[in-house]
Amino acid sequence: MLSHLGRWVIEQALFFSQLLHLIVMSVTHLPSVIRTHLRPVSRVFLRQIYFTGFESVKVVIPVSIALGTVIIAQIMTLVGVGNESLAAKVLVWTVIRELGPLLTVLIVIARSGAAIATELGFMKINGEIEVLEILGISPFDYLILPRLLGVMLSVFVLTVYFEIGAVFGGFLAAYLGWHIPYDQFSQGLYTALTANELLVSVGKSLLFGLFVSAACCQQGLAVGRSATMVPQAASKGVMHSLFLIFILDGLITVLTQVVVFTRG
Repeated sequence: MLSHLGRWVIEQALFFSQLLHLIVMSVTHLPSVIRTHLRPVSRVFLRQIYFTGFESVKVVIPVSIALGTVIIAQIMTLVGVGNESLAAKVLVWTVIRELGPLLTVLIVIARSGAAIATELGFMKINGEIEVLEILGISPFDYLILPRLLGVMLSVFVLTVYFEIGAVFGGFLAAYLGWHIPYDQFSQGLYTALTANELLVSVGKSLLFGLFVSAACCQQGLAVGRSATMVPQAASKGVMHSLFLIFILDGLITVLTQVVVFTRG
């Protein structure tokens, strides 16, 4: 039992070290990419935004509206009519601080995580990455960096859409189900929507996008010469991404509470 636990700890430590190395290498290559390889890298970047961001909007918006409706229905059941301002505050705290970034990145993982690992895995098997290296093109410049930036930006923008959709769905449910006017609903909304809430949401979305894309890229690059390793890499990329975002979510939440408590 202890040997298995120790092996798992070593494997996770090795994975995190490789993940951080991939992120650091990609970031350090950014200035040279801007100077020399901006046009070809920008094409990969835009394709990643289209696949991860644009094509996910049709999933994110209906899910967010449905979530906002369900949250308001549950809140109104608990607090009752006459606490419209509190209902809007709870909606903001729930969606902006936690569920918005978290559910958005879960959709991205399901939509794009396995695809990134699979694509890079087949490129590794077919020798395309070796060809790039022979031509003097860094895989970090052409393959990794645009995917990291594309997924980061996509998760951030999708999170904004998700949160707007959830708030709209919540107001729609409050107005149609409990006849709550907009001015009463918006009073609690604007009170709870502080700069700290927005900063936490932005920080989570960017970090989630960065680490999810890095984990999937790392697993894709770890594929050997066997095609049977590609689905394993895709599965590991998804599982590691889920593990990372829940760890990050917990750490950011705890850190935020510590900062708020210290200021208070």
